Amino acid sequence: MSQRHVPVMLQRCLDMLAPALTQPGAVVVDCTLGLGGHSEALLTQFPEVRLIALDRDKEALRLSGERLAPFGERATLVHAVYDELPEVLERLGTPRVQGVLFDLGVSSMQLDEADRGFAYAQDAPLDMRMDQSTGMSAAEVLNTYPAGELVRILRAYGEEKQAKRIVSAIVREREKEPFSNSARLVELIRDSLPQAAKRTGGNPSKRTFQALRIEVNGELASVERAIPAAVAAIAVGGRVAVLSYQSLEDRIVKQVFAAGAANTAPPGLPVVPERYQPRLKLLTRGAELPTEEEVAENRRAAPARLRGVQRIREDV
Repeated sequence: MSQRHVPVMLQRCLDMLAPALTQPGAVVVDCTLGLGGHSEALLTQFPEVRLIALDRDKEALRLSGERLAPFGERATLVHAVYDELPEVLERLGTPRVQGVLFDLGVSSMQLDEADRGFAYAQDAPLDMRMDQSTGMSAAEVLNTYPAGELVRILRAYGEEKQAKRIVSAIVREREKEPFSNSARLVELIRDSLPQAAKRTGGNPSKRTFQALRIEVNGELASVERAIPAAVAAIAVGGRVAVLSYQSLEDRIVKQVFAAGAANTAPPGLPVVPERYQPRLKLLTRGAELPTEEEVAENRRAAPARLRGVQRIREDV
C-alpha cells in the first residue's frame, strides 16, 4: 500500500507542524486520512503524539487501519467528513488539539480504483462518491439535474468555459440513454468542444469531472466549514497545514487564514485593544509549491498548494 501512495509534500508538512507537536500530550488531527501516508509519518516522527484521523471513505479507513495498527492506541480512526471535526473532537473529549492537517481533493486510492469512477482516463461506472454508502452518484447528477443547474456546476466548480455546449450535448444524449459509465461522457465532451478548446489545459474532460466530483461530495461547502472549525480547534501555539489541489479550495483556505491574521481594529485607534489583534500568524508567504524534484517523482504533487497558520492568541 505504501508503494501505491506517495504522500504529497510530506517532509514540508511535518516540518510545518513540528513546533506544535513536540510538547507532552500533543494531539494532531489528520482530517483526510486516505491511505495513511501522512498519518504514519506523523506517528513515526513524533513518538509522543496522539493521532485522530478522519475519512469519509470506509475502504480507506480499513486499509489505513491495517497500516497504522502497529501504533496501537496512539491512533484513533473515525468515519467522518472533515467538516464534522467539532463533533468528533467533542465525542472524543478532546476540545483542543495542537495540530491539524488537511490533504484536500480526491485520494490516490480513489483515483487508482477504476470502479470508483473518479478518473477520466479509464472507463468505469460514474460514481465519484467518496463515501459509497450515501448520497447521489455522478451518473444520477448527470441524468436528473436540470440543464441550468448542470451549467452552473460546470462553471462554478470546474471553471469550464464551454459549459453550455457540453451540457446541451449531455441533455440530448441522456434522453436517448441515461449515462452510466465514464467513457461515454469523455467521448461526448471531446466531441462537443471546438478544436481550440482541446489544445489547451490538458485533458478536455478534466474540468467536467472535477465539477461533478465536487458536486457529488459537497466538497467546497465542506471546506468552507472545515477550515474555520480547524482554526477554532487549535490551542495557542497550535498549527494548521492545508494542501489544496485546485484554485477554488485554495481561495477558501487563503481567505480564512488571511481573516484570522488580520488586524480588525477600526481605523484611527491610537492603541489597538487585544480583541482586534490577529489571532493567527501566517506560516507561508502565499502558497508554497512542491519542488521540481518531487513533481518529477510524483506527478500528482504538481497542482499542490500548501498554506499554514499558527494560533498566537485565544479568541476574545
